[in-house]
Amino acid sequence: MSAPEPSDPAHQPAPAFGVLGALSLSHFLNDTMQSLILATYPLFKMKFHLQFAQIGLITLAFQFTASLLQPLVGFYTDRRPWPYSLALGMGFTLSGLIALSAASSFPALLAAAALVGTGSAVFHPESSRIARMASGGRHGLAQSIFQVGGNTGSAVGPLLAAWIILPRGQRAIAWFSLAALAALVVLLGVGSWYRHQHHRAAKAAPARSHALPAGRVAATLAVLLALIFSKFFYLASITSYLIFYLLHQYRISTQVAQYHLFYFLFAVAAGTLLGGPIGDRIGRKQVIWVSILGIAPFTLALPYVGLQASVWLTMIIGFLLASAFPAIVVYAQELLPGRIGTISGLFFGLAFGLGGIGAAVLGHLADLWGIVAVYKLCAFLPLIGLSAAFLPDLRSGRRKPAEKERAAPGIA
Repeated sequence: MSAPEPSDPAHQPAPAFGVLGALSLSHFLNDTMQSLILATYPLFKMKFHLQFAQIGLITLAFQFTASLLQPLVGFYTDRRPWPYSLALGMGFTLSGLIALSAASSFPALLAAAALVGTGSAVFHPESSRIARMASGGRHGLAQSIFQVGGNTGSAVGPLLAAWIILPRGQRAIAWFSLAALAALVVLLGVGSWYRHQHHRAAKAAPARSHALPAGRVAATLAVLLALIFSKFFYLASITSYLIFYLLHQYRISTQVAQYHLFYFLFAVAAGTLLGGPIGDRIGRKQVIWVSILGIAPFTLALPYVGLQASVWLTMIIGFLLASAFPAIVVYAQELLPGRIGTISGLFFGLAFGLGGIGAAVLGHLADLWGIVAVYKLCAFLPLIGLSAAFLPDLRSGRRKPAEKERAAPGIA
């Protein structure tokens, strides 16, 4: 008699909410510390007399390591699971923060930023894998809990930088190494749980998969990558340039514009938290459809409405757009169930890379055409969501256990 499949609801344990909470807390601390780099640019520009091109190189050092290393880390740990790699990654972040607080030259800033990016590259793919292991079959819920910590940390980091670092100077960055140390301790506990679960999983039957041919899998992965491009390029237009757009379009104060950005980020956090469990109930494909293509009417209307309406539109856009990412990550993990780390690293890496590239490209276009023209252009990006029509329904495409036994009669 074969072992029960982990994907069978009858044999699923309850979600390990303690582990998911630890991952979300660690994600919050990790992304808070990462966002400090961006928030302290004015400090470094003034102290080291940097040009904007040099500021861009700091971003490149961070984004290059965070984006490109993540799929490689995921690929390696798919083959050689490393339960305590999360703690090691946080150790890189800890070292990077200390180096950043003590940097006395531009090359030292680049090295420190690369260390923080390396920590992120190790953290994200393995954390996403462990969140799936702790999901109890509710994979979307687990991804949402994990990701909402990062969204919240990204929003809180600039506030902490404004309150603590900017008034006190570069040395105050070292205080945040305590947060990295706390996250490291939490992740040591998560690593112990992961090691125990990995030994148990090695004795279990492999997860039930779909029956798609390799060519269809590759085409589906290409569609998912196009959707990621649409999501993060449009997201870059809001997170990087919403304040400038509001200042130009409505002549409001910077402080009021910052409140509008906070409303958007709050909606993003809510969408991230709810998108996964909704996908568990109604299917990933349906959530992807609604979250990306569904925002098109709102993005197309945004450049033409008044200030009050823009608040509601940006919140709706943020909520719907953020709900897509947990669904896309879980859908891709189910598409390639034996490559959880590689897939997680690829999609989190693209999230980093496309956000940085999008900000740079859109900034250049804003210099050429104006910020309003950029928003009118970006309004069409969600129409790429039409490609979601080509996504197969993986739930209906899975083979039933009886079919698999007939396909492999020699397996007991």
